[in-house]
Amino acid sequence: MNHPHEIRPDLDEGIDRKVLSQLRTRFLTLNHGRLERAMEGLSSRQQLVLSLLPLFFHVNHPLLPGYVSGTTPAGISHFEPDPRLLLEAQRLTRSFAYKARHGNPPRPIHGLYLMGSLGTLAQAEQSDMDVWVCHAADLSEGEQAELRKKCQLLEAWAASQGAEAHLFLIEPHSFVQGERDNQLSSDDCGTTQHYLLLDEFYRTAIWLAGRTPLWWLVPVYEELRYQRYTQTLLSKRFIRADDCLDLGHLAHIPPGEFVGAGLWQLYKGIDSPYKSVLKLLLTEVYASEHPQVQCLSLQFKQAVFANRLDLDELDPYMMVYRRIEQYLQARGEHERLELVRRSLYLKVNKKLSGLARQRANSWQRNLLRRLSQEWGWDERQLALLDSRSQWKVRQVAVERRTLVAELNHSYRFLCQFARSQNTSNRIDQRDLNVLGRRLYAAFERRAGKIEFINPGIAPDLAEDTLTLVQSANRKEPGQYLWGLYNGNLGVHEWEHFAPIKRCRELLDLLAWAHRNGVIDSSTRLALHPGSSDLSEFELFNLLGSLQHSVPLPLPGVSDERLLQPSVVDEMLLLVNVGVDPLQHHRDLNIVMTTERTDSLSYAGVRENLVLTLDQITLNSWNEVQVKRYDSEHALLNCLRDYLNSLGSAEHRPRLQVRCFCHNRAQAIAQRVEAVFDTAQALLGQGLNHRYLLQVQQHAHVLELHPAAVELITLDSTEALVNYLCEERLDYSPLHLDGNALEDHDLAHVLPLGQPACIQVFYRVQDVWADVYVLDEHNALWQQRLAYHDESSLLLPLQRFLESIVFRRDAQLPLDKLHAQGSLDILYYQLMPAGPGKARSVEARQAPTRTIGTPYYDVQAIVQPGSGSNVQVTLYCNEQEFSGLEHGDQLYAEVARQIIGQRRDAERYRCYITDLDLSGLLADGQGSSNLYLRYKGELELALNEALAHM
Repeated sequence: MNHPHEIRPDLDEGIDRKVLSQLRTRFLTLNHGRLERAMEGLSSRQQLVLSLLPLFFHVNHPLLPGYVSGTTPAGISHFEPDPRLLLEAQRLTRSFAYKARHGNPPRPIHGLYLMGSLGTLAQAEQSDMDVWVCHAADLSEGEQAELRKKCQLLEAWAASQGAEAHLFLIEPHSFVQGERDNQLSSDDCGTTQHYLLLDEFYRTAIWLAGRTPLWWLVPVYEELRYQRYTQTLLSKRFIRADDCLDLGHLAHIPPGEFVGAGLWQLYKGIDSPYKSVLKLLLTEVYASEHPQVQCLSLQFKQAVFANRLDLDELDPYMMVYRRIEQYLQARGEHERLELVRRSLYLKVNKKLSGLARQRANSWQRNLLRRLSQEWGWDERQLALLDSRSQWKVRQVAVERRTLVAELNHSYRFLCQFARSQNTSNRIDQRDLNVLGRRLYAAFERRAGKIEFINPGIAPDLAEDTLTLVQSANRKEPGQYLWGLYNGNLGVHEWEHFAPIKRCRELLDLLAWAHRNGVIDSSTRLALHPGSSDLSEFELFNLLGSLQHSVPLPLPGVSDERLLQPSVVDEMLLLVNVGVDPLQHHRDLNIVMTTERTDSLSYAGVRENLVLTLDQITLNSWNEVQVKRYDSEHALLNCLRDYLNSLGSAEHRPRLQVRCFCHNRAQAIAQRVEAVFDTAQALLGQGLNHRYLLQVQQHAHVLELHPAAVELITLDSTEALVNYLCEERLDYSPLHLDGNALEDHDLAHVLPLGQPACIQVFYRVQDVWADVYVLDEHNALWQQRLAYHDESSLLLPLQRFLESIVFRRDAQLPLDKLHAQGSLDILYYQLMPAGPGKARSVEARQAPTRTIGTPYYDVQAIVQPGSGSNVQVTLYCNEQEFSGLEHGDQLYAEVARQIIGQRRDAERYRCYITDLDLSGLLADGQGSSNLYLRYKGELELALNEALAHM
């Protein structure tokens, strides 16, 4: 339905100059309101900068800021300074006198526009001024150079007045052609965006002086015929060419721009997630509508044509929020919507709780208050957000889960969108891969990796006073754990409080607290060492060693380093943490002599004084990892893993060995360091060596062993299938002889095996289906599953396989990855469906899912436990569940969490979507078959728990 004051200038029915003038007046009325709002939020000196910029581009005067020479292009179309502006200029320079230029002098500056957050809900004291200086096309290179120099001088003058200004030169005709080689705003990712930047310009720009946009006068329904419509306006003299500035239209946005915009915002979001959430979601909204995208600038223009000129509702940030709100509500994604609301509130940064209510009202605060009431936020919610600067670990950890889930969702969405639109050219793919590795390094969980929980959420997590406690692990009798608690707690007080963090090993806890800034140089620590030998002296030195090896803040990681697999830059080995080796041997009734001998074969009884090793590494991707060695062969196992990690690479980490135990600490550290230095030197000689090492009464030799060939005899089909399901280290084709497996589905599956891909085969049998997977080494995995439809059968497996392929790719040099590509995942269906023998195999397309379709993430991390056991930690939509907290009820707790998140009560199957086994694999690699076998075992335990609920 048309608005009563809506203007519809139609080419066929004739265009009225009066109507066009009325339209321009409406835009200028809005513009005036926005400019007033922008000025209201600026200091008096910042206001002066914004007011005087047009004058400084209009005249050249040696005593005015920005003067380069008398020949610098000057003069703004249709601009004449008013007396108030001239008075301000004379206050700067007494001798300045303005002389109006008569006749028709050239005015090469066509217009000045302020774009960005000024004049919007999100304007803040530190908001910068991005100004587009649009100029004539016929300026010589010398004139453009002078104008560019003038912009630099004016930016410096603005800075002296307390204003951060960025002035960008724009030649409109070249801009319309997409020709530019520089950024056009301080938040611009460069030349990969044109239409999205233009969209932002048209809905945020405030006209300061000169010509007004021709785009204002083109109805939305004529956007597709923009050229024809504007040509008619100009050729029939409804408007004059020198009254308008043409920067182009928004009839179509190429899909590649959504990928480029998303990449840029994701890159920024890794360190400042709140600032990126709104733009990431808007990009998702636009991309989800492609190719019928109704961008916000067109919505804005439609409102002006309809005479809906409410400054609040047409505020750029309000329009972004309303569009995202509509999108997420339609999808039922209320948790994501709450994150968007929090992000907007924190972006605006106008506190509404407590004493903040007594502050003078502003239009921003009033609008934000109206929004918060609309959202149903109470005083408690407002107070929590207003105290963000004081947030500590608990609140940050909760918020991080939501933010990381959103960033990962955006990355998956971008990858899927890029594939669906065929926008992944080589440059896009490189950028996607580098960004994927940045996300992987920042947020991916792996065994032993220390999670960084504060990506721009709160300014400071340091605690003044903490208590460190070792206690018995009630969930695992005979085992101990370490906990970190707020405050200075007495011997039994800590039992009544929940810890900030709990870990099995001390160094895991200390490295986490250091990496996240929870413990800094001013933190006071109370220690309750429990059954350990840890002293305050040792604790102080452990923290000092960590601070030295992992100095904070960590420097940024370059793209060049991300193009290569991560390598260890710093390695810290801490020997006998919390253990006194001599006391340990006394406790075992071993009599020690006072003879000072080798720490690896100590005294007359030849005991090894190296009982434990804690290894902390910082790699080239800024990942901090911790690994503990504590068996009788701790030193040998650590040395073996260390040498294997070096391989033939020339890069060598900086190795430090430290020991702070009660007895012989320095001698132990020196002996361990000597062993590592010797072994590393031998490895560096590039020959086969054998290193004989005496530890206790045993001699150990490090050497290479040749592979062996063996004959395997199998006496049943079941045994054959079990053999085929064993993990393989390399690809080996399988040749079926005669009628082998004639009556089995595998007779059709096995001959199709091929290297460098993962092949998924499935056969539907009424209410269930058999799934077979041949991995990249031709090892088999099989599973029988309930069958509803192909999508629910294959999509969970597809997500899992994509995640392990991503992990594999992250460990390859990017040039090698480009050369050999990721592992393809291929799909086949065995036919016919139903009972009886399979007769053929038909290739199928990969299962398709609606772009951006949400699903429940369940990630598992499997690490070595005591003896032959493993420790499993599960993360359900970023929330952690571990055996440390839940013991043998781990799977029941996870099943309960999953059921609670489902929209209906149906007990359909739970799936693992991602799995990390790096803690079990010395080289960090493993075949897809191994991952699938662990997946099957974990899902079995999880679904059995689900069935018993």
